[in-house]
Amino acid sequence: QVQLVESGGGLVQAGGSLRLSCAASGRTFSSYAMGWFRQAPGKEREFVALVTWSGGSTDYADSVKGRFTISRDNAKNTVYLQMNSLKPEDTAVYYCAAAKGVSYYYVEYDYWGQGTQVTVSS
Repeated sequence: QVQLVESGGGLVQAGGSLRLSCAASGRTFSSYAMGWFRQAPGKEREFVALVTWSGGSTDYADSVKGRFTISRDNAKNTVYLQMNSLKPEDTAVYYCAAAKGVSYYYVEYDYWGQGTQVTVSS
């Protein structure tokens, strides 16, 4: 069992930065791949970024590539999402999630946080 709690969301102007954190409880955190997803009002939940259990590999949605960076610290049971050059279209609720295998599909993630709101003003 893994419990996830996100933090770090907020209101920021376009071009600004935010750093999201996702704190996990449970002794098996390091065995899970971790992903960040987001969901804007009226839209489907979409993949943002993922990191493998070791942190050795990452991948990103094309829409955030070059602007967002995912990382993890297994000693602290925490995964991060550094978001730079934010755009109004990045506005959404951001969720972290844990999966046993690497996946881009939210249905394949086993555990979810409650989400944190990110709002980017123009």
